[in-house]
Amino acid sequence: MTPVLAQIIFLAGVVGWAAIRIPHEVKNKRRNRIDVSAVDLREKVLLVVSLSGLGLVPIAYCLFASTGFLRFADYRFSPPLAWLGTAVFVAALALFLATHRQLGRNWSQTLELRKDHTLVTHGVYRLVRHPMYSAFFLWTLGQALLLQNWIAGPAGFVGFGLLYAFRVGREEAMMRAAFGQQYADYMARTKRVIPFIH
Repeated sequence: MTPVLAQIIFLAGVVGWAAIRIPHEVKNKRRNRIDVSAVDLREKVLLVVSLSGLGLVPIAYCLFASTGFLRFADYRFSPPLAWLGTAVFVAALALFLATHRQLGRNWSQTLELRKDHTLVTHGVYRLVRHPMYSAFFLWTLGQALLLQNWIAGPAGFVGFGLLYAFRVGREEAMMRAAFGQQYADYMARTKRVIPFIH
């Protein structure tokens, strides 16, 4: 494993993410009407912050590292950590795919509920209420292990961490309003993103 190979693996993961996400987004926008939306300026800013940490900064680092971009923040490269990062990144993509498949037409990139929205509690949703957030936290860990740079590596933790911190409470409030006691019962038997812990 070399730093360049680690960067290629990260970029391949980004392509894998797009291959999972884009078809679901296109299909849902075409077929499903939005019933409830809490998309406001705060939500849009959080999405940009998250995209910057998970995408823009690390992608720019991978594409322009050979020109010296952010090279001052590199630290000694560890191949075992990069291999571990590869495994974590693959796990993140597998969980990401599972959540999209299990949510189906209920999926939305933002704080929205679709017409005839249903509460999904099967599959990975039996273990945690927000497995897609779990997948993104795995992504941030994989990113930090693959991109051994003090800026590009942890940028995902910062960007996605802010989105999670300022969004998850609002999302759960929407679900409680939509599903009432059914969602309260679901909350009582599951954790948010880490089974049995948080």
